[in-house]
Amino acid sequence: MKSNTSAPAGGTDAVPPSRIRAIIVDDEPAARRGIRLLLERDGGVEIVGEAGTGTEAAALIRREKPDLAFLDVQMPDGDGFEALAEVGPEAAPAVVFVTAYDEHALRAFEVSAVDYLLKPYDDLRFGAALQRAKSEVRRRQADQVNARLTQLLDYLQQNGRPAAAGREEPAGDRILLKSSGEIFFLKADEIDWIEAEGDYMKFHVGGRAHLMRETMARLEARLDPKRFIRIHRSTIVNIDRLRKLSPSFAGEYAVILHDGTKLKLSRGYHERIAGLFKEAL
Repeated sequence: MKSNTSAPAGGTDAVPPSRIRAIIVDDEPAARRGIRLLLERDGGVEIVGEAGTGTEAAALIRREKPDLAFLDVQMPDGDGFEALAEVGPEAAPAVVFVTAYDEHALRAFEVSAVDYLLKPYDDLRFGAALQRAKSEVRRRQADQVNARLTQLLDYLQQNGRPAAAGREEPAGDRILLKSSGEIFFLKADEIDWIEAEGDYMKFHVGGRAHLMRETMARLEARLDPKRFIRIHRSTIVNIDRLRKLSPSFAGEYAVILHDGTKLKLSRGYHERIAGLFKEAL
């Protein structure tokens, strides 16, 4: 079976990522200066504050809401772990612990630290820790964007929908779906065919594929039956894309689309398509 599943092409005008906002926390001024010098070499990092105690660190995190913290463990007025506990996991940035004591390494990773730098460290080791931290920050930012897009998508899909129990609102001319961090307003007549893939529906559109979390039964109920027909328990096709039926084996047929895609016509769905190919059948 031919399947057009290539990922959506990216835009040509890529927006550069914003600079990562970082803080430095250490009770030794010399140690803070060393980290600052190393971070200033990286154009993707903006230092937004420094602190010398655990209490100052917690206040700085609350005030600046940094993406990343280079955090000492043992400091006056509370250690780095206490500072993180004070702000809570929801407000805590990605953390690289920087310390002269190796006995805290296990605890550091229990609080999901990105890395654990033991003093003294060289530039190469610091650079590796920074790259891990930047990757973690970007992952968190992507997760936040996806969460906001999902909330927006849910709102757009639900807003104005009648609350009648047991009824599905027809999809109409447009379907809203989230794919690769973007929301698509997909015209129904752009869809070639749809297949079930686990908990998702995969929309095949002009050689591209988009996923939407939905069940086949709910989606079928929302689609216009004059435009779409189900030919298999896991396949729905746009009627305008149908080209022909091709005999398969043991009396079965395959559905051939205009782009050459070959899809299986399940025996249980013969009656649904019989009217479209009445003469041939």
